[in-house]
Amino acid sequence: MIERLHGLWPHLQQLPVFWLLATLAVFQGFSTLAQRLKQPLINPVGLSILSLIVVLQVTDTPYAQYWAGAQWLHFVLGPATVALAVPLYQQRARVLALWRPLGLTLVWGSSCAILSATAIGWALGASPPSLLALAPKSATAPVAMGIVEKLGGIVSLTAALVILTGVTGALLGPWLLDRLAIRTPAVRGFALGLASHGIGTARAFQESEEAGAFAGLGMGLNALMTSLLVPLLVRLV
Repeated sequence: MIERLHGLWPHLQQLPVFWLLATLAVFQGFSTLAQRLKQPLINPVGLSILSLIVVLQVTDTPYAQYWAGAQWLHFVLGPATVALAVPLYQQRARVLALWRPLGLTLVWGSSCAILSATAIGWALGASPPSLLALAPKSATAPVAMGIVEKLGGIVSLTAALVILTGVTGALLGPWLLDRLAIRTPAVRGFALGLASHGIGTARAFQESEEAGAFAGLGMGLNALMTSLLVPLLVRLV
């Protein structure tokens, strides 16, 4: 039986649909585990990424081969992001009532995310292209990578930092908000979406639909604010 599976493996890993199904299965497995154990450190996105990296390394599978199947998940990412407008529309009255504090939080939070990351990188001796890669780390990946590409930074580093920021925010954000006794779903959601983009938004939806809606709002507005502030910072420096 083991010999048959060993002989079947080279054929399976050549099939794009295999890696698509494998990615979905791994994520669903960790999602189910997180729901049952209720442990904030069990983040389905982060654990799925680590698990798939290990599988690709152990099986000596090229990333291009994996991407041939997994790219379909990237394709549906756009429609899924647009779909966030539905719960946000349902919360439109709440959004209009809170537009002033949300606006102030957006400017402050986006500025802090950019300046703190670049300041730490500069203090540690990071190169200018690396500092550019650090600056938009809290924006959603397509926006962050687009900004860095236009400004001449390291796009691959930006992609890794965006994922790391999202996973870290999803893991530690709710814990920190609990320690600060912040219970309002709108506030928690907006903070998670602003600081940790799509991964934080997914975590906010686990708390409530209201938190998820405001997380989607924070993610979208921070992408816009980051695209304005980072080029301005580069010109000033």
